[in-house]
Amino acid sequence: MAAIINPYKNPAGYYVYIYFVENLGPDPKILVEAVQTRMPFGKYKDTLISDIPVSYLEWMHSKGFPPGKLGMLLATVYEIKTNGLGDILFKVKKMVGK
Repeated sequence: MAAIINPYKNPAGYYVYIYFVENLGPDPKILVEAVQTRMPFGKYKDTLISDIPVSYLEWMHSKGFPPGKLGMLLATVYEIKTNGLGDILFKVKKMVGK
């Protein structure tokens, strides 16, 4: 939820808006979905998104992830894996029993 607090005009004549954003942080449900959702199409159809090789995720990143939730999940797994944090997915998978 965002709230605008007192917009004002700065010395250069531009209006400045200050936004306060609440509840902005990582959502653990996204990781759970990434280890439970299967790829619906393509070379890795029916593979858990968390199990898709980083090489394929890099290729998809270069072409553009699909829109919507699927694209967000793929982009999340891509960022996790390319930053060397794949163990996070393994631990989440272990916790949810997949």
